[in-house]
This record gives sequence, C-alpha cells and structure tokens, in this order.
Amino acid sequence: MDRKSSLKEIEETGKWDMIVIGGGATGLGVAVDAASRGFKTLLLEQADFAKGTSSRSTKLVHGGVRYLAQGNIRLVREALRERGYILKNVPQLARRQTFIIPVFNTWEKMKYLAGMKLYDWMAGKEQIGHAKWLSKAKVIESMPGIKGDRLKGGVLYYDGQFDDARMAISLALTCDDLGGTALNYMKVTGLLKGEKGKINGVTATDRENGTEYPIHAGIVVNATGVFVDEIHRMDTGIEEKTVKPSQGVHLVLPPRFLKTDENALMIPKTDDGRVLFMVPWHGHLLAGTTDTPLEEHTLEPRASDKEIEFILRTAEKYLKEAPSRKDVLSVFAGLRPLALPTSDHATGKKNTKDISRNHVLQVSDTGLITITGGKWTTYRKMAEDTMDKAIVVGNLPDKRCITSTLKIHGWSDKGKSEEVLKMYGTDAEKILTMISANPDLGKRIDDAWPFTDAEVVWAVRNEMARNVEDILARRFRVLFLDAKAAIRMAPAVAKIMKEELKKDEEWTEKQVSEFTKLASEYLVTAVN
Repeated sequence: MDRKSSLKEIEETGKWDMIVIGGGATGLGVAVDAASRGFKTLLLEQADFAKGTSSRSTKLVHGGVRYLAQGNIRLVREALRERGYILKNVPQLARRQTFIIPVFNTWEKMKYLAGMKLYDWMAGKEQIGHAKWLSKAKVIESMPGIKGDRLKGGVLYYDGQFDDARMAISLALTCDDLGGTALNYMKVTGLLKGEKGKINGVTATDRENGTEYPIHAGIVVNATGVFVDEIHRMDTGIEEKTVKPSQGVHLVLPPRFLKTDENALMIPKTDDGRVLFMVPWHGHLLAGTTDTPLEEHTLEPRASDKEIEFILRTAEKYLKEAPSRKDVLSVFAGLRPLALPTSDHATGKKNTKDISRNHVLQVSDTGLITITGGKWTTYRKMAEDTMDKAIVVGNLPDKRCITSTLKIHGWSDKGKSEEVLKMYGTDAEKILTMISANPDLGKRIDDAWPFTDAEVVWAVRNEMARNVEDILARRFRVLFLDAKAAIRMAPAVAKIMKEELKKDEEWTEKQVSEFTKLASEYLVTAVN
C-alpha cells in the first residue's frame, strides 16, 4: 500500500464505481466490501486511518451487555454474530477474553448469571464460552487486585478483545489486496454534481502538497462518523444535525492494579448507570468508558477532569489499591457518532444514553449515501447494508456480499498472543526478512518497548504512515498506552522516517516538536 502509487491511480482513473469518504471502521468496512464485490473503489481519509474514534475504543468485540439490559435484542444478536466473524477472520488481532462481574448479594447473582447465560445462548453457533458462577475465593484468585469487602463471588463470561487501530490498518491493506485504493491525508472539500443535480464525484485536496483533484464516481458514500453533517452541508447547504457526539474517555494504568493479564473486570452499573470495564491490554490496564454528550466535535477530543475523576472514583470502589491521577500513564478520548432519530435533526437535542446504537442508512435526493451510528463490532454488517443499498441506488451489478468469511490481510492463526510480531500476521515474515538482510534494523527503538527500526520502515513503506504520530499512536499504540514513553521515542522514530521519506532536519525537528505537544495532552497533569 503505497501513497505515491495511490495518487497515480487517482490521476489515471477516469471514473470510479464507488468513492467512500472516511477512513475509520465504517468507511474501511465499506471499501473492503465494495472491492471484494469487484467494484472499482476509492477511499479518502482527511487524516490517518482510524485517526478519530476508531482508534479510541475500549478494544472490545462484543454484543453489548448494556444493550441486553436495555432490551435491544436485535442489536445484541447481530453484534454477537459479527463478533464470531471477527474472531475467525482476523485471529492475529482478535481473541477471546475472560470477564468477571463482581457480585455482592444473592439478587445480583441470580440477575447477572441468568443474563450472561442468555447472552451466551443468543450467540447461537458463534458462542465462544459458557458463563458460570465463581466463589469469592476463586474471584480473588483470578483477580488478586479486586477488593474482597462485601464480595460474595462473581459471574465469569466470555467476550472478544481486539486491537482497533491495527484492525483499521489491516482493513486498508485488505482493500488494497482486493484491487481497491485507500488514501490517507486526502480531504474531501466538495461534492461534484451532474445532470439533474445528482452527485457524481468529489473534489479532494492532498493535505501534504495542496494539490486538488476532481474525482468522478457512480456512487459516493459518506462514512465520516461525527463529521457526516459537514458532508451533508456540502450536499444541501443546510445546517442539520443527524448525529449526536458522545465522548468516551479511557484511562491507562499500570497492570498492578488488577494483578492479572488474563481476566477483565466488568462493572455492570456505575453511578451514571453505565457499564465500565477494566481490561488488560498490551501489558497495561485500560479503564473506561464515559458517556458525555457534546455539542462540538474534533479529531483530537480532550478528556475533562470530571470524566477522569469519575473513572478513578469508580475504580476505587472495586480495587484494593486505589489509583490516582499520578498513576495514569495515558488518557484518551473518542467521539461516538450516535445517529439521531429524524425528529431530532433540527435541534440535535437528545440524551446520548437514550439514543440507539443501531446504525442508520440515509439516501439524499442527490444520491449521497450516508451511514451513521453503529460500533466497531458491527462494522462489517454496516458495510454490507451500505453496499446493498449502493447497488440499488447506483444501478450497479447485483453482486453478493462475501465478507462474512473474508480473511483480513495478514490472516494467521499461528503464534501466541504475546508474541511481538503477531499483530502483523503473515507480514511478520517479511519484516523478519528485512532484519535478516540488514541486522541494524532489528535494533529496538526504546529498551522498554519491543518495537524495532524495521517496523518503522515497514509502516512507512507498506502501511502509509506519514508522520511520527501515525507510528506511535496507530501503528505501535504507544501514545495510547504511555504518553511519556511515546514522547521519549519520538526523536528516534522521526530520524528513521526522515530517511525513508527523504525529508530534511527541519522536518524532523518539527515532527518531534508537534508530537511532543500532542502527546503532552494525553498526560493527566496536562488535562484541564
């Protein structure tokens, strides 16, 4: 996946079957589905793939226990089925995860055990385990960091965990494998219209050099998450709110607070009525998430002190050692694009907890297809529904969806989850070959982290990484795990990228300066 080649493809292609705007989970899913059906497909992303919400999730592939409690049976069944597809189609990035719900009285035992048994049953043939009751002693043995006060036992159940940012990169590579083109740092600035006012393409600007491209297509799909209304405004010129941003914040802590790298803690009801997770992830402990309604949206949302304190306060109730602000290694926020009911489009006013997590498809009078809502777990189903609609709207050949069994780029069920290069799947062998040819590339970037110079080179050459943030946030995930470590690693990464991208020393210094400023915002002490 080479950016220069992708730009050349844009210049040489007269008309695409499909243009997808947005390089997050939904857009990438649509692009993969379209390319797998044989359509000439182009995806355009204004920043890096998964720069926004899609790299800031709780890292879970799940049906949604909270949605079950709300009675949203259809969403839960759909998500459990999709969970099974992800576990099969991308085993190098997704795996089964054990969760424990702490129980403090007999009523909770009956309620949660029955609920999780139902959850398992609803998965049908995609079931991945059986919920069961654990004694107090067994819960403490399985999760030594948990408080024993008042604890009666716990309900153990199984769900899925994955690496969201790496999943996005793998989907972009899959699109490329299938003959599609995915391009980052290409901002759509306008919509092209032909006869009768129907959309027949976009104008897009390369954010690296300012070049503007008119690009024609039979169908344009708006899959831009919290930015969908900006694309709508290009289409109609009307201000309308079709999505409500909801901010979810996560804190990353050292693993000592839960004292397990196998079991995750699920808190079924926080003070605000949400579910909160504490999940082992890449040798750290991920705690979240919040649900804070916002009126504004941005690519780099910031956690509020209130959200940080809410997670710390909740954790204190369940952990022997109460974490404090000084223990937080990184804090990150993402914005969920919750689809508003049509009746709320004028004002955008609705409590985020009352908005369905189902995805919504819309087709404008000009033929623009918009997909909103949903979540990572159901990205494939959202893409399938979008493409089925696109075939009708665009009068395209009726080709069936094959993505439920499509193996994602790098597919490999070999290797243990802790192996350093497992996330690359079959590409790991190519990286090892690079190191074999040039042993200097096998040098670690930082003694405390497993990543090597070769992986930076690989990401630039094959994964369209364009700057230090792309590497440390979404290719390596260090920024999300330990912001101070990411700042420490930035100069070494910039130096390698400088050589690969043929940049000068001024570029290197600017990269380090900009990344340091960005990463400082992921430190709790820097949050206002």
